[in-house]
Amino acid sequence: MKVKTLILRAPGTNCNVETAFALEQAGAGVTTIHVNQLIRGEERLADYRIFVIPGGFTYGDDIAAGKVLANELRLKLGADIQQFIADGGLILGICNGFQVLAKAGILPWLPDGVAPVMTLTNNDSGKFECRWVYLAANEKSPCVFTRGIERMYLPVAHGEGKVVADPKVLPELNAVLYYTDEHGDRLAGYPHNPNGSMGNIAGICDATGRVFALMPHPERHIRGSQHPRWPGEGAKEFGDGFQIFRNAVDWAKKL
Repeated sequence: MKVKTLILRAPGTNCNVETAFALEQAGAGVTTIHVNQLIRGEERLADYRIFVIPGGFTYGDDIAAGKVLANELRLKLGADIQQFIADGGLILGICNGFQVLAKAGILPWLPDGVAPVMTLTNNDSGKFECRWVYLAANEKSPCVFTRGIERMYLPVAHGEGKVVADPKVLPELNAVLYYTDEHGDRLAGYPHNPNGSMGNIAGICDATGRVFALMPHPERHIRGSQHPRWPGEGAKEFGDGFQIFRNAVDWAKKL
């Protein structure tokens, strides 16, 4: 049986089709659901094994990127999401999904009434960054999604991707991915770190490794021919981002 996967949609979501395709290629059975369907109880998060918040500009990124959807999840679906995690489900947030999970206090998970310990804010460059970046995976991370991954080359497309946290909290964020230069230097600055994220952090997970979010877009590099230099370097069968989706589906099959 295919792993039941829910892709959440809200006004302004624009990467749900590509994300659904990537998961389907990895063997998932995907349903795209509007957030209001969950809020009204027409669909139940508990019926799925993977929950994905894809990229886009939900609610126009009014107030701050992802903030409105984050408030909806926190205030109207917080208990359902907490139970979903407790039951062993996987959660993936991509770009706007990262912003939503962080601002809802879902990643890292925080008790009700506790302010988020990190956020994502405006890029240091003061502009929308839309290009490809090099990434290195944290080999010590418990993240389910990045197992077997060492390096990746993925596109970014965001204006508010800078990870900001209290320096005392930063080491506790369970960093999964770091921006690097082409040689793998995790301390490389702009333009290799496209937004100025503290610690060059590009993605984090929770303590279980089952809740993961990243700013780059793995769904935009699942085929070798999507690499910008494939005509000269040759195309691999799969793009660097595909392993993230395959890992998620393979893990969820065991649940």
